[in-house]
Amino acid sequence: MTPKTNELLARATSIMAQAYAPYSNFSVGAAVLTSSGNIYVGCNVENVSFGLTICAERNAIAQAVAAEGPSIKLEEIVVTNKNADGKSIPCSPCGACRQVIAEFSHPQTAIQYRGKQTDIRVSMEQLLPDSFRF
Repeated sequence: MTPKTNELLARATSIMAQAYAPYSNFSVGAAVLTSSGNIYVGCNVENVSFGLTICAERNAIAQAVAAEGPSIKLEEIVVTNKNADGKSIPCSPCGACRQVIAEFSHPQTAIQYRGKQTDIRVSMEQLLPDSFRF
């Protein structure tokens, strides 16, 4: 892992403690690195009406857009999670997050998330081939 990836992992792990997950007890943290070199973080925020829940990845990306504007480009994303018993479990970004990540990334944007045995690192193109784009 690069020093930047280590920093992203530390920031994602730290923000995970702020997650609001009373229904699933599944806390998620995400950190994104933009092409300008800035890091933004987000955690999941659940709602009793599950469709209104926002994932950590989309929360972090929204923070980046709010700070840098709509032309941001993502260079790298790290996602981490813990369930109620405190153990990390496999968890790739959901379909909605994949599409939002695609909106602000390039094909080689790096995405890292928890796998079954170790962290998985893929490019945006590998994570969501043939993503919807105009």
